[in-house]
Amino acid sequence: MKSRLLQRKIRISKSAKLFLRAQSIIPSGINKLIDNSKSSGGRNAVFIKRASSAFVWDENRNKYTDYVGSHGSMILGHANPAVIKAIRNAVKSGTSFGAPAEIEIQLAELIAKLIPSIEMVRIVNSITEAITGAVHIACAFTEKNKIIKFKGYHNGIEDSFFMSESDNSMTQRIINCMSAGYNNLDSVRALFAENKNQIAAVIVEPIAVSMGCILPDDDFLRGLRAICDEHNALLIFDEVTTGFRVSLSGAQSIYNVRPDLTVLGKILGGGLSIGAYGGKKEVMETATSSALSKEGRIYSDNPLALKAGFTVLRILQANKMIYKQLEKRSLFLEEGIKENLKKLGLGYKFNRVGSICTLFFTSQKVSDYESAKSADINKYAKYFNLMLEQRIYVPPTQFEAAFVSTAHTERMIEQSIKASYNALQNI
Repeated sequence: MKSRLLQRKIRISKSAKLFLRAQSIIPSGINKLIDNSKSSGGRNAVFIKRASSAFVWDENRNKYTDYVGSHGSMILGHANPAVIKAIRNAVKSGTSFGAPAEIEIQLAELIAKLIPSIEMVRIVNSITEAITGAVHIACAFTEKNKIIKFKGYHNGIEDSFFMSESDNSMTQRIINCMSAGYNNLDSVRALFAENKNQIAAVIVEPIAVSMGCILPDDDFLRGLRAICDEHNALLIFDEVTTGFRVSLSGAQSIYNVRPDLTVLGKILGGGLSIGAYGGKKEVMETATSSALSKEGRIYSDNPLALKAGFTVLRILQANKMIYKQLEKRSLFLEEGIKENLKKLGLGYKFNRVGSICTLFFTSQKVSDYESAKSADINKYAKYFNLMLEQRIYVPPTQFEAAFVSTAHTERMIEQSIKASYNALQNI
């Protein structure tokens, strides 16, 4: 017989009122790319009032153990004291200068020190700007105008790949984007064969996160490196989420594949909006050419994000045991969830790399976008709501990853595993 959930019923009246109010002025009522009210089974969006450590509190003062972590940004947990102190000190000097500041150099130097493939780096205000900048540079450097991405990839705004410039003859080109299959080298080779001498770069998440956590096959990233080298194209790693999350040097150090360009974000800003892209000096110096003069005017003007990000990276740099701790606790969560599935006779798949993970409601191995889509989103919606009722806040959609932070204790994870068992049993 299915067990009954013995948790106190959460109150959502204030969030419901706010959601109704938001829908009258904000399209869909949520300022997010993903409408989590629909994907979570029709439940009103949960409006968060504050966050601290591994917890978030909604407008009705319900307290949840949080596995969203601002989509991976909060590797040290919410409102880390050192980060908050850095932001408070920075704001005393002003919130925006419209001019260069020393902290830009300090952060750039630290990024280059931590990620060996980056010799030069440009810091900008958002992930979208960073992806746009990397794509612009790749096309300008190679003098080609086509980009390969992968199905299911949506970091930043996809329209950033379809760009045209009209104020300079050297950039009067439209950058076209084509989609290959993640973990499918043959699909990449086919696109190169069909578009000879036209492909500027391949942009890939070394660990797919934008469609849920999906691991690269053993030869996938090395294969991409070889194909790009063969066709004089650049390899761009989107490490917006994985950068500083799976290791201090990103996923590229785990898989020992060096890209030409790397895009960074999330942890880089300490929870505040930021983006960066960097790589080989000869490629990055293209950003200073007159051909990219317009792109060159995009730069970071957020001293708060720069200082917060610098503080986070220095903490990670000084405490190498952090990643071992994250691995230990994330493995504990993985083993607990998998044991739940085994006890209940469920064949759902749990994918994990370091402190990034996703429970896919499918019995099929999830290795690309097509297999990810085989997951039962209705069951996931029920799971989300049952976890929410037990005060556990997991990603509201099937195709988002969950994250463990240094603020999650073994006790919290143990409670989350028990809550997951209850939820799985009652779906």
